[in-house]
Amino acid sequence: MKQRAGLLAGVGKVAMAVTAMICAAGSGVASAQEAPLRADQLAYRALYKELVETDSSITSGSCTVLADKIEGHLKAAGFAGADITRFAVADHPQEGGLVVVLPGTSKVAKPILLLGHLDVVVAKREDWTRDPYQFIEEGGYFYGRGTSDMKAMDAIWIDMLMRFKKDGYHPKRTLKLALTCGEETSWAFNGVKWLTENKRDLIDAEFALNEGGGGRTDGHGKVMVQNLHVGEKTPINYRVEATNPGGHSSIPIRDNAVYELADALVKLRAYEFPLMLNDTTRAFFAKAGAARGDAMGKAMMAIATNPNDKDAESLLNTDRSYHSMLRTTCVPTLLDGGHANNALPQRAGANINCRVYPGVSGEDVRLALEKAIADPRMTVTRTDNRGPEAKAPPLDAKIVQPAEKLVAKYYPGVPLVPVMSTGATDGVFLEAVGIPSYGPPGLYGDPDGNGAHGLNERAIVKAVYTGRDFLTELVKDYAAH
Repeated sequence: MKQRAGLLAGVGKVAMAVTAMICAAGSGVASAQEAPLRADQLAYRALYKELVETDSSITSGSCTVLADKIEGHLKAAGFAGADITRFAVADHPQEGGLVVVLPGTSKVAKPILLLGHLDVVVAKREDWTRDPYQFIEEGGYFYGRGTSDMKAMDAIWIDMLMRFKKDGYHPKRTLKLALTCGEETSWAFNGVKWLTENKRDLIDAEFALNEGGGGRTDGHGKVMVQNLHVGEKTPINYRVEATNPGGHSSIPIRDNAVYELADALVKLRAYEFPLMLNDTTRAFFAKAGAARGDAMGKAMMAIATNPNDKDAESLLNTDRSYHSMLRTTCVPTLLDGGHANNALPQRAGANINCRVYPGVSGEDVRLALEKAIADPRMTVTRTDNRGPEAKAPPLDAKIVQPAEKLVAKYYPGVPLVPVMSTGATDGVFLEAVGIPSYGPPGLYGDPDGNGAHGLNERAIVKAVYTGRDFLTELVKDYAAH
């Protein structure tokens, strides 16, 4: 499940920081969406609208119902039943998905996997200005739950394959589209996980294109940066707990579970995981730093060259996004303790939410927390297992260069900056079985994250139509080589 305090996967915070820092960036969208919509754009808009207006949240909606509708559209476009694989499990019948395959002409070139999650975060009508499950265009934005996370891209993938099929387009590489459920929860059925464990051959690919990339505006419509999402952290929760025999509150003693927990949390607040860099973050700090021309920019370039530069690290740590990109981070998010207001607490605990750097094991983080607390009375246990630990995909020129070329075409003067998400996507399941996952540029949003996971979620109208053209051209480029 993504926990994005900005946009997807935590990329939002990083991209917001990049937006603020890149002052010399270029001109924004190459072609404004002012002319009447073309017939193909109208068809796309109708599909996008249907996706948004079909509730696919875990509590009140159904991914299976939405997958039914998508299957109907695919068949109407010419896909045969044999091209489409439906899947679900008996104890989660409303969390089904599908995979559709457009065969390529090459028997040697490996396929490309397009990935999208159909589920959305729950939205309460009473909290929203507009009905969250009505697709509303207003003031240059599309409003509705899922408009930005991630039904615009879902609709782009579906629409793209439908057009390819109708037009008789035969790519060199086979194109596969997996539309799944469970990305927005850590406890429900996860379609990508199931596919990797049960239908690995069905989704086999040289690489996958997933959510997490895209650009950011200056908040006033000008595109400042485009991002290529390359890798992410692993979210893991741990429980720190103190236990005690307790007793009557009228005869207190210092040996108190609440005090012990408080002492442990103070130690965790002071603990800093060591600095780390990988190819993606090194490229991020070098390229984004070079665009700044200030002390922070110099520190970014310095850390990319020498990770032992303590002065540079100290300055970078003053920016919360950069601080998080440089290491594993852990923070307490929930507290509980005690059982009666007139009794000494027998138990006190805290949930520690960690975002673990790619290549670091969850057990190593648990041991580090235990060592930082340094109190044998406390226990530190891992409480969830969402999936495999994140692996950083390669910063591959075959992925980067076509994206750079198209960014220059569609967004002249705007830099393409690789980023590692501090959040999480379903890409971790693919990377665990050897399928690198990338979030392409093309779409873009505002610095505030456009309400993803929050109230009044929206997507920029121009961004959606431009991103659709961009991603279609990008996939054709990748599929031709």
